[in-house]
Amino acid sequence: MSEQNKKQSPTTDNASQGATGMQAYLLAAFCLVLGVALGYLFRGSASPAAQPAAVAAAVQQDNGSAKAGAEAQAAVAQAAAPYLEAVKQNPNDYDSLVKLGNVFYDGQQFPEAVGYYERALVIHPENADVRTDMGTAYWYAGNADKAVAAMEISLKYRPGHPQTLFNLGWVRWQGKADPKGAIEAWQQLLKANPDYPQKEQVEQYIAKAKEHAARG
Repeated sequence: MSEQNKKQSPTTDNASQGATGMQAYLLAAFCLVLGVALGYLFRGSASPAAQPAAVAAAVQQDNGSAKAGAEAQAAVAQAAAPYLEAVKQNPNDYDSLVKLGNVFYDGQQFPEAVGYYERALVIHPENADVRTDMGTAYWYAGNADKAVAAMEISLKYRPGHPQTLFNLGWVRWQGKADPKGAIEAWQQLLKANPDYPQKEQVEQYIAKAKEHAARG
């Protein structure tokens, strides 16, 4: 499976990295008003979600529960097992590497997801969907710099890739305190994709980022 899935993921403690406390507070308040979580990002493509049901159910439980955590770990391990065996038999099994990345991403084990996405991209470096997912996993793992770098490389292969541009805007704004960079990404998104389904939402983000940039 080279196509990735659109996904809304929970926020991370590093979402305001590089921003002042007040800027982070304003960003969080803005996102709550719009009804989205801080850190809302898309998967690499808009294809229907295909994450294993057991993984999805497990990770949605209370993360504060030791039992829920153990169940989530078991669900991820079970979902990953056939792909791990496939990769053991053939280390260059591209589809299995991508699926392993997806399983660990959906299980919120982002460093592991990054590792498998990296291996897949050695085989097919041109896949913007996988590279966007890797960049997003870097973001949730707390590394905004590598997230931005991965997404910028993705755009070299597919300059108008909407999910890459959407996510790049968020990471630049939230992770790098760079509202001007976010505006640039989102404007590029709308220029390249005039019928983008979330156009109105993106326009609101651009307006708020402009307010942030004007405050300095």
